[in-house]
Amino acid sequence: MTSSQTTPSFVDRVAEVRRDTAETKIHVRINLDGSGTARLSTGIGFFDHMLDQIARHGLIDLDIECQGDLHIDGHHTVEDVGIALGQAFASAVGDKKGLRRYGHAYVPLDEALSRVVVDFSGRPGLHMRVPFKAGMIGAFDTQLAFEFFQGFVNHAGVTLHIDNLHGENAHHQAETVFKAFARALRMALERDARMGDVIPSTKGTL
Repeated sequence: MTSSQTTPSFVDRVAEVRRDTAETKIHVRINLDGSGTARLSTGIGFFDHMLDQIARHGLIDLDIECQGDLHIDGHHTVEDVGIALGQAFASAVGDKKGLRRYGHAYVPLDEALSRVVVDFSGRPGLHMRVPFKAGMIGAFDTQLAFEFFQGFVNHAGVTLHIDNLHGENAHHQAETVFKAFARALRMALERDARMGDVIPSTKGTL
C-alpha cells in the first residue's frame, strides 16, 4: 500500500513530498534556491552525511525525515528517500523555462576524484561507475548508492552520469560522488538570463 502527495510552488521553486509505504514513512521539503541548510534524519548516519553534501554544495535547503525498516537493512530507506527526493525535484523545478538544464562537476578529496554530469531532460537514465573499495561505510551499504540515484533519476526525470575516476578509500569515493552531484545540480538548476522564458530544448518541452 503506497500513498504519495506532492505540493509544488513553482514561483519559489520549493516542494514538499510525503511518501508512506509499509516499509518507509518519508517527509521531504526542498528549496532549490536556498542557502544549503539541512535537517536530516534517516537513521543511517553516513547517509545523512551524504545528503548534507547535496544541501551544502548544491545550495539547496533540504529537510528529510525517514522512518524505515532498518531492522531489516538500509535498502528501503535509501531507495525510497531517493524516490521521494526525485519527486520533490520534479515538482520544484517547474516548467524548466530559462533553466540551464545541464550541469557537470569534478570534485576531489585526497586520492579520490569523481565526475558527475546531469541533464534535466525529462528522461530518466543512470550510468554509474563507482568501484567502491569497501562494502560498508559505517552502517551504509555502498551498493545502496546506486539504488538512491536510480530512485532519484526515475522520479526527477533526469539523465545522470556518475564516474569515480580515482579512489582507494570508500568514504572518500562516496563523498566525492555526492559533492560532485550537488555541484552539478547547482549548475543545472541555475536560471540562464540569456534564455529568458524559453525552454532549453528544440522540441519546446522537457
